[in-house]
Amino acid sequence: MNASPNGWRKSTYTHQETACVEVGRTQDGAAVRDTKDRSAGYFTTTGQQWAAFIDAVKTDRFN
Repeated sequence: MNASPNGWRKSTYTHQETACVEVGRTQDGAAVRDTKDRSAGYFTTTGQQWAAFIDAVKTDRFN
């Protein structure tokens, strides 16, 4: 069984906003949760999936 995510953080671009997500580290990737409703849980990705997502964000593939 994998350990719980740790090192949760949110983007510094959000300032004091609560409408954002937080990212935590897992053994093999990342976990994502809603800042406003942390008790709702989180979803996880593998390192390869997370890297592909970050690459897509950086290259504006979601616009």
